Amino acid sequence: MAASSADSPRISSIYRYPVKGLSGERMARAELAPGATLKADRAFALENGPSGFDPAAPSWQPKIKFLCLMRNAKIAALDTRYDDSTGTLTVKRDGRMLIEADLLKPAGRAALESFFQGFMGGEARGPVRLLRSPGHSFSDVAKKVVSIINLQSVAALGEAIGRTVHPLRFRGNLHVNGWPAWLETQMIGHEIEIGAARLRVVKMIQRCAATEVNPETAERDMDVPQSLYRLTGEDDCGIYAEVVSGGTIAEGDAINVP
Repeated sequence: MAASSADSPRISSIYRYPVKGLSGERMARAELAPGATLKADRAFALENGPSGFDPAAPSWQPKIKFLCLMRNAKIAALDTRYDDSTGTLTVKRDGRMLIEADLLKPAGRAALESFFQGFMGGEARGPVRLLRSPGHSFSDVAKKVVSIINLQSVAALGEAIGRTVHPLRFRGNLHVNGWPAWLETQMIGHEIEIGAARLRVVKMIQRCAATEVNPETAERDMDVPQSLYRLTGEDDCGIYAEVVSGGTIAEGDAINVP
């Protein structure tokens, strides 16, 4: 049974990223299913020039084939929201609506592609094309996983470099409060319980230049991978976990590591 004391580790926030590289959406609760990601997490990607991705036979592709923060910091300036019920993506900047497009219809996809072709300018390496294949996730890893960020580790990194490090730099699904800093590095192979859901930790998350981008300013203002390496001897922050048993999770839920 999951721990329930007031000071037990808990989920601070839940995020999903419907379009790879674009902004995250905070969720009050989420349904976890065995062997799956959060609903619609990385369900779409914006191909930056021909990638070779085949929607009829989807396979993992490296992030550099798509618009991504590692290469394209400017996309962090966009605030995006996806509506599951209508398939509509809204794109805003500084509160101003830039485009609203139905990603499930050809006309909507074409409109979004045209918008990003113009927005990216010289950073477009070819035609920008919206990719989707039902059931496929454009994750940074081939497995379908949930990414978990320990907020105390992020705070420890900030203390070490004398700067505030925004947790959204790490684009994780679950933010955890209450674990000691870097406890997650000892969790590989262990299981985590969140209510009825169980997840098995499978891998540390190696960090790239995407974390250099400030999610509030869209500027590259911090060498996070190098700072992590100087502090810990690795450029890892966060863990990937596979869902073993499903269930509904919510902000504030206690987390137990049996």
